Amino acid sequence: MFFLSLLLIGSALWIVIDLSYGRIVHLKHVRSRSFPLRQSDFHLYTYGKDLYDALFTDIKQAKHHVHVLFFIVKNDKISREFLKLLINKAQEGIEVRLLLDRFGSHYLSDEAIRSLRKHGVSFSFCHKVKFPFPFFSANQRNHRKITVIDGKIGYIGGFNVGEEYLGHNERLGLWRDYHLRLTGEGVQDLQKQFLHDWFDDTNQNLLGTSLYFPKLQPGTIQHQFIPTDGAYLQHTFLHLIEGAKKELFIGTPYFIPGKKIMNALLKARKRGVQITVLVPEKADHALVREAKFPYCRKLIQAGCNIYAFQQGFFHAKVIIVDDYICDIGTANFDMRSLYINHEINCLLYDKHFIQTVKNKFHEDLENASLLSFKDVSPLSLIDRGKEWIGTILAFFL
Repeated sequence: MFFLSLLLIGSALWIVIDLSYGRIVHLKHVRSRSFPLRQSDFHLYTYGKDLYDALFTDIKQAKHHVHVLFFIVKNDKISREFLKLLINKAQEGIEVRLLLDRFGSHYLSDEAIRSLRKHGVSFSFCHKVKFPFPFFSANQRNHRKITVIDGKIGYIGGFNVGEEYLGHNERLGLWRDYHLRLTGEGVQDLQKQFLHDWFDDTNQNLLGTSLYFPKLQPGTIQHQFIPTDGAYLQHTFLHLIEGAKKELFIGTPYFIPGKKIMNALLKARKRGVQITVLVPEKADHALVREAKFPYCRKLIQAGCNIYAFQQGFFHAKVIIVDDYICDIGTANFDMRSLYINHEINCLLYDKHFIQTVKNKFHEDLENASLLSFKDVSPLSLIDRGKEWIGTILAFFL
């Protein structure tokens, strides 16, 4: 018993040291990055079927290359259809590269991977476990979702590939998400980010290949892509919150903002900003629902409105500041996206498009219920225990 206790204590200490020093070393090599302001044309998708119809059609029409990065591709019907489409394009002679997060896409079978490679699809997983900090590196996930077709069409947003994103998960029901399709100048930045990630994981440097960067005409919507690698996302969120003058809308599946961002939200409320947060009623991961309760209680006490989406599962990642800026991307409003995951977000500065996003957000609010302080105050001992554990483990949820 003594040796077992010693082993458990030693393992816990090793994990803490691994995480702490792994992050310190990582931060020494990470720099704040952002792409230039660009002009592109955008379309917003909020339902999986509509997105897949457009995405699959664009891939079918590809003439030179298809570059795809997802956090999750599963081993279900729609995933197999997607992988078959990539194989078909590769057999046509189109360059196809598929980059998947190792953790998020763990359901993908070895047989499927062998088939992809056999039929000409260049495939790699992201983020191999690295020493001397294996636990920290295993927790770093490439959460970006990027597709680039012929260097002319780009996709970015919250959807992955799987049946649940079509609303076919009986427990979660309808899946609501925000995903962008763009044409115009900004596609080159998504291409650069994909090729940067591809180089990191395959050591194949294609960033200087001009064929992947055709001449692009500017669109009508000003925007900027912000990639983050487990750092500096907090700066972006703080900038958005501190810039709010009248109203701030936040939509996220996981609301675990941490102390600094929470303080910024409370300060914004004190200066008169109306804050509305939309989260799902259901949870797709253990403890994330309970981990958000302490933050929700503070915001409700401060006069903020917290809504729980009732018509299925809300997975969108969106921030709307007044009428002048909107953020849509892959980053959740939680500590994992802020401090561990690799993400990419798009800041949009067009009033008309922002109004389109705001209209969608209000549609979602109509399918949500306003939470009271009591709703986010667990009464049972089990629920209080879940909240306590969720608070401790918030960094990893």
